Amino acid sequence: MTKNQTRANGLFGIYIHWPFCVAKCPYCDFNSHVPHARSIGGAFSEDEFIASYKIELAHYANLKPKQKVQSIFFGGGTPSLMSAKAVGAIIEEIHALYNVSDNAEITLEANPNSVEVAKFKDYKAAGINRVSVGVQSLRDDELIKLGRTHSVSEAKSAIAIAQSIFERSSFDLIYARPEQTLEDWRVELNEAIDMSAGHISLYQLTIEQGTRFFDLAYSGKLIMPNADLSADFYQLTNGICNEAFMPAYEISNHAIKGEESLHNLLYWRYGEYAGIGPGAHSRLVLDNVRHALDNERLPHIWHNKVSNIGHGIVTNDKLTYEEEGDEYLLMGLRLSEGIDPKRFEQLSGRALDKNKIKDLLGYGYVEHLNNGNLRVTNSGFSVLDAVVADLAA
Repeated sequence: MTKNQTRANGLFGIYIHWPFCVAKCPYCDFNSHVPHARSIGGAFSEDEFIASYKIELAHYANLKPKQKVQSIFFGGGTPSLMSAKAVGAIIEEIHALYNVSDNAEITLEANPNSVEVAKFKDYKAAGINRVSVGVQSLRDDELIKLGRTHSVSEAKSAIAIAQSIFERSSFDLIYARPEQTLEDWRVELNEAIDMSAGHISLYQLTIEQGTRFFDLAYSGKLIMPNADLSADFYQLTNGICNEAFMPAYEISNHAIKGEESLHNLLYWRYGEYAGIGPGAHSRLVLDNVRHALDNERLPHIWHNKVSNIGHGIVTNDKLTYEEEGDEYLLMGLRLSEGIDPKRFEQLSGRALDKNKIKDLLGYGYVEHLNNGNLRVTNSGFSVLDAVVADLAA
C-alpha cells in the first residue's frame, strides 16, 4: 500500500457498552458488573454515567470529525436496564456529533424479562430500530443452569413483542451445552427457527477462564462435549439452518438474505468503530494508521477518568501492517463471503502464501469464489483457528 492509499474502507460504527447486569451469568466473561457491587464503587447514577458517555462520544468525534455512521450498537452487560430516556439521549448526542446515515442500523441488546420488554415501545421512540434478545435456551431447566433470570414463556413473549414493534429483530441461543444431545438440539433449534424473524445468533458454549463455568469444568463438575461431538453439533446447526434458508453468513450468525446485522458485518469486514463506555474497544484509522484503543474496564474508574480527562482510554496502540493483516484474516475468514486477497496485501504489505493456500485447498478447508475472494469451507470452519494461523504465519 502506498502512502496515499487509505487503510479505511468507509465502514464506521459506534458501539455503546453498558456494563451493568442484574446478575453475572456463570458462562460470561464479558465486562459486566452488578450495579451495587462494592467492586465497582457501589451504587451509580444513570444521569452521571450518561453525562460521561456524552463526553467520551465528543472525544471520539474529535478524532474522526464529520465521520459518517452506518450503525450504532448498544451492548453489554445488559443495555435494556437503561431507561429509554438515557438511550435516547445517547442517540441524540451521536446525531449531534456525527453524520448518521438515514438508514443507519441502531440495535439494542435486551433481556427477555417482562420489566425490560415493557420498555420496547419507548426504545423505538428513542431511536432504536432493531433489538437482539438474549434468550440462550428454550428449555426452562437449561435457563436455570445458565444462570438466566427469565423463563421460556417470557422469552417467547419477548420475541413476539419485539417482532410486533420493531421491523428487525434477532435472538441468541447457546448450544452444545453439558448433557445436551444432538436430538435435543435439533428439536430446540427447529422451534427457534419457527419463531424467528429472519436472524438468529447461535453460539457454541465455550468455557472461558475467569468464569464460574471454568471453575466447575476445571474441577470436573461440568462435562463439556468432546471435539467430535462439538463438530457434530456445528454441522447439524448448519444443516438445519440451510434447509430453512437461513445460512451462516458468519460462523455463529444465521439470516435470510437481507436480514444480516450491519453492525456485525462492519466488524468482520474490518471497518472502523468507536467503542464508548467501560471496557469498550475501538479500531480507528488516524493519519492513515490503524489504532487499537481499549477503555478502562471498571465502571467507577472509567467514569472518574472521563470526568477528569475527557475519555476512559487506557491503551492506544498503533498497529503494524502485519498486525492489521492478521486482524483482517481473523475477522474476515469468519464470513461466508470470505476475504479479498488484494485487500490483505494492501493492509499487510505482503501477498498470501500461494503454497499454503494450495495445501488448504487440498484439505478442502478453503475455496476461491468467482469474485476472487478466498473463504473457509464448511469443513474448514471446524478448524478455523488453525486455518487463520496457517495463512497468517
